[in-house]
Formats: sequence, structure tokens, C-alpha cells
Amino acid sequence: MGLLEGECDPVIVVNENGSSPFVLVCEHAGNRIPARLGNLGLTEEDLVAHIAWDPGAEPMARRVSEILDAPLVIQPYSRLVIDCNRPPHNGESIWQVSEYTTIPGNLDLTPEQRRERVDEVFTPFHDRIARLLDDRAAAGRQNVLVTLHSFTPVYKGFQRPWHVGAQYNRMPALSRAINSLLARDANLVVGDNEPYPVNDETHYTIPVHGEQRGIPHAMIEVRNDLISTEAGQALWAERLAAVIVEALGVITAQGTH
Repeated sequence: MGLLEGECDPVIVVNENGSSPFVLVCEHAGNRIPARLGNLGLTEEDLVAHIAWDPGAEPMARRVSEILDAPLVIQPYSRLVIDCNRPPHNGESIWQVSEYTTIPGNLDLTPEQRRERVDEVFTPFHDRIARLLDDRAAAGRQNVLVTLHSFTPVYKGFQRPWHVGAQYNRMPALSRAINSLLARDANLVVGDNEPYPVNDETHYTIPVHGEQRGIPHAMIEVRNDLISTEAGQALWAERLAAVIVEALGVITAQGTH
């Protein structure tokens, strides 16, 4: 593949030295395609759709970072180049068909072509997350990992009823506390481990950087029509910032994580 000189770095770190215990990650922030891959055979309409990225997630995440004074690690390239929340061995690491859309530029890739995308995008991104968490731990800082995503209201014909949901696997305490606190608002439909329950085969950031380190963590999904405007992004950033701080207090008092 080969990123060209002047192309965007595969990882952007915002507010690296923030004072918060939270470390935020946005794996599907961008929809950029490296120049050497053209447009992967897709239309401009495809590249702004949810198949290419998590619409609204990056500006929402940046606002959460500002509110909490938390570091934020951003992935600016499209998940259609390589999905940085999938293990590289997973068939969905480089999508050939996403929902109903075939990705022509991802068909019939050689092992070497796949490896290039891992080496140039996936590995630098996750190495940077690991280094940030390591450096903070070495300095005696608390690490609480929260990944921020958006999801499409309709997927393969299914109308998703949820507004928001925190996902988890082996260490559910923080996500369950978040969901419980969000559910205090009777106007919200909260998905408990919906729409994407975390597991080792279909997720990477939480299992590797959260579970393997034994640190509190949560993966939060907000329906993307709710954060399609600047006002919606600000509203949800403020809501989530308050809730994750309160949720951390709850599990700390309980002695769980």
C-alpha cells in the first residue's frame, strides 16, 4: 500500500498529558483512504456512509476529551482500509462486503497486501495506545479505558431501538454501571451490551488494552443520527462525560472493575 509523504499519520493523539484517569479511543473516527488505494472502487456516497466510519464519533470524542481533560487516541483512516477494532486474522479485518456493499478494492488481496495494511495502519495505532497506557502506568497514573463509537439506526433492515449502549465481555462492571446510570433517563432506550457485544474474535481494543491489562474499561456506542449535528455531539459528549465519571465512582466504591 504505502502511505505517501504528506499523508495523514495513522494515529492522532489529542491532549496526551491530560490529567484525567480516562484514556479515550476512537477507532473509527475517519474515512480517509490512502492515495495509493484510490477510493477502493467506492462512490463518494459510500465513503460518507456508516460502512466507512463512525459518523459523529470523532467530534463527540474530542468534546469528551476537552470536558474531562482526557487523552484521546484517534484512527483517521477508514475501517474499509483496515478495521482497527478487529483482530487482523478476522475475516472482517479488511471488509470485502460491508452490510450490502461490496468493496472492490478489498477483493482478492494477497497476503502481502493485507500485511501492508496491518503494518502501516493497524500496528502503529495499537502500539501508540499501548505506549500511552504503559507510560501512564509507569508514572503511577490510573488508567480507565473508554472507546467511543457510533452505530447506524438501521442495519440490514433491522430498526435498532437503542439510543446508546455500553458493551463488555469479561469485566463488565464499568459498562454495566454506565448503562444503569443512562437508564435513569426514561426517554432513553439503553442497550445493555447492544448492539455489539464484545468478544475476542470480533473486537480488539477492549480485549487487548482493557481486559489483558486488568484495567476498568467500556466501549460506548451512540446511535449516529443523535450525533449528526454539532449540537447533538455536544449534548452527548456532556452526557457521557458526566456518566462515565459517576460510573467510575460507583465501581470504585463497590471495589469492582
